[in-house]
Amino acid sequence: MRKRNESVTVEHERGAAAAAAAAAPAPLDKGCSLRHSLRLPAAAEDTGMKRPLGRRYGLWFRLRKLIIWLLGVYIAIPFLVKLCPAIQAKLVFLNFVRVPYFIDLKRPQDQGLNHTCNYYLQPEEDVTIGVWHTVPAALWKNARGKDQLWFEDALGSSHPVILYLHGNAGTRGGDHRVELYKVLSSLGYHVVTFDYRGWGDSIGSPSERGMTYDALHVFDWIKARSGDNPVYIWGHSLGTGVATNLVRRLCERETPPDALILESPFTNIREEARSHPFSIYRYFPGFDWFFLDPITTSGIKFANDENVKYISCSLLILHAEDDPVVPFHLGKKLYNIAATSRSFRDYKVQFVPFHTDLGYRHKYIYRSPELPRILREFLGKSEQEHHH
Repeated sequence: MRKRNESVTVEHERGAAAAAAAAAPAPLDKGCSLRHSLRLPAAAEDTGMKRPLGRRYGLWFRLRKLIIWLLGVYIAIPFLVKLCPAIQAKLVFLNFVRVPYFIDLKRPQDQGLNHTCNYYLQPEEDVTIGVWHTVPAALWKNARGKDQLWFEDALGSSHPVILYLHGNAGTRGGDHRVELYKVLSSLGYHVVTFDYRGWGDSIGSPSERGMTYDALHVFDWIKARSGDNPVYIWGHSLGTGVATNLVRRLCERETPPDALILESPFTNIREEARSHPFSIYRYFPGFDWFFLDPITTSGIKFANDENVKYISCSLLILHAEDDPVVPFHLGKKLYNIAATSRSFRDYKVQFVPFHTDLGYRHKYIYRSPELPRILREFLGKSEQEHHH
């Protein structure tokens, strides 16, 4: 009986040991994949939480760094412009922007101007300017293959001449400028245009005085060859500042042109810079001191509003209401100043607006089907005054 109890006890202990062994996990080696897999869920969960947090933190850090950098540049630029007025002068002229690129200005025929000749004139020592002369479309066949001397002699034909003064940036070969030459040529005008010193392939450093002198030189060159034919001045955008500077000087020496046409004009360069839609510093504290005073310090005024008080010839102003570069209200303001000026009391002053719906903006007025009629009526009266 006692032996039986002892065997039951031993069996019971063995059974309990076996049950415990069965319940315990199997022994695993250090390199066993099972033990490693048991640790993966915790590690994966921990890594998964850290990665999005780290990514978000990294993106925010980079974004904040970029914002601080941009803010620093934004604040530094006004001080840089104030210390270096030449920067502001460059932004006014934009002569370093040559558009369209890769065109040969010596070959106007590449731009579809088969009746155009390229010249080079020298207004001053060390200054050379590139000039294009497009003859009236009626002379197109005769102009083929002709040299510069023929083109110069053609200025004496019975066709009026328009001296075109382009705006900032680009060259005399700009697309919208070329299209205007074609329109004017089809209407029977000689068109003479040029790049101011420092623009295009013209040699020299840009300045308001230099640009005005270049225009005066070309005007005198035209007059020496055009005889009694009417000569009109056409300025566009910044070129309107050159145009009024030129015409004021011509009137003061009593050799005024037969008419002045201003396309997209402003009152003066300070008001234009203050009103320019692209000016991101317009509401910056001390805007005038930082940005406008350096322009004046550089000798840049282009004071159309002052010049028109000393001009005595017919004046036509063309301006599109949707002009994004020179606001329409500046052209209208200039007209109001000119219309009430005593210098124009014996001459016609006309303002022609182009409605926003037409989409002519800053440089596409040449597309207007009304332009030939406008010019014919306005310049026709000027030609009658010229002959009388």
